[in-house]
Amino acid sequence: MKKMKKMLIAAAVVVVAGAGYAILHKTESSNADATLSSAKGSAMGTTQNNPITVSTVLAQKRDYSVKLSANGVVSAINTVDIRSQVNSTISKVHIKEGQFVHAGDLLFTLDSRNDEVNLQKAQAQLDKDMATLADNQRQLVRNKDLLDKKFLSQSVVDSSLTAVQAQQAVIASDKAAVTAAKVALSFNHIVAPSAGRTGIISVYPGSLVQANATAAPLVTITQMDPISITFPLPQRNLPDALESMKRADSIVMASLPDNTTQFKGKLQFVDNAVDAASGTVKVKAVFVNKEMKLWPGAYVNVELSVQTLKDAIVVPQDAIIIGAKGKSVYVVDADGKAAMQPVIVTNSFGTDAVVTGIEAGAKVVLEGKQNLRPGGMVKERSGDEKNGIGSTTSANSADKAKPASASASAASAS
Repeated sequence: MKKMKKMLIAAAVVVVAGAGYAILHKTESSNADATLSSAKGSAMGTTQNNPITVSTVLAQKRDYSVKLSANGVVSAINTVDIRSQVNSTISKVHIKEGQFVHAGDLLFTLDSRNDEVNLQKAQAQLDKDMATLADNQRQLVRNKDLLDKKFLSQSVVDSSLTAVQAQQAVIASDKAAVTAAKVALSFNHIVAPSAGRTGIISVYPGSLVQANATAAPLVTITQMDPISITFPLPQRNLPDALESMKRADSIVMASLPDNTTQFKGKLQFVDNAVDAASGTVKVKAVFVNKEMKLWPGAYVNVELSVQTLKDAIVVPQDAIIIGAKGKSVYVVDADGKAAMQPVIVTNSFGTDAVVTGIEAGAKVVLEGKQNLRPGGMVKERSGDEKNGIGSTTSANSADKAKPASASASAASAS
């Protein structure tokens, strides 16, 4: 009996001890979970309250020049292929390749002996007929005197007058022949019809030249100053181009792809038809080219200023956010909070964009907007942070936070 009692008492002690241990372990676990939850809540609250570092710019109110960009080709205003108008041989070449010539400068001299002889023959015929005319005129005068004295009839005088008039017609024909011979002789002296730069000379003294339109030109003269640039514009910009030609302040800027030098010109011509295949219209601008930096056939980048918007609101294009509902920007209010403001981009060129929907002087977020949320606190990025020091500081802070996280994990494990 006593032995049974001892066994019952021992079993009761074991049960009580087990229940106490279970209650104690549950309490410790609850305390650890509460401590971890409190730490997580503190960390989340700290993250939500920390301001996001951003860089901002002020929306500017200024006159904005609306520009159109295109790729153009430099072309000469005037290019002339020099060819011979007669069959002859080259006697002398008076120019060099690449030489600048003026209108009227002598370029080539041809063998003119045959044309000189023809001119002499025409002149001699004229002189002969002039002598005959003089004789006929003297005969007419004598016949009129004899008519007055009643020695000749009127018909004889009329015949003399007819001979004089016929000879005058012969003289006119001879003068025309002389003029034609002089024109033919002038073809042997080839002169520049316009000013420009000479190209490759394809003939030399002694070369045979022919009056053939399909023959290669003796030389090509290209006008270099002023010079033009031809480029296409989309059909939708045709009204802008036509309006630009009427405005005195409208300019065209051109630059070579491998050069930063810009050239200022004026729009001069808009083609009379739109190319149906490409949907573009050809336009031409004229540029001063005294330094000869623009060369025919070269490709250039063209910017055409079509109008100027007065008092436009201008922001950097990098500040524009494109979303499903349209375009917007983040604006920092007086309390340092970010607000998303919808905008409409009316014009853009290069790095600038003209927008409506915000006021001039508004602080627009330029960098760091990917981390923002509407209503979030923001902090202006300092100069050190812009140079990368801020990122180093953040990394150091993260490293300092690692031991605290490890301690929390250890406490949780215990």
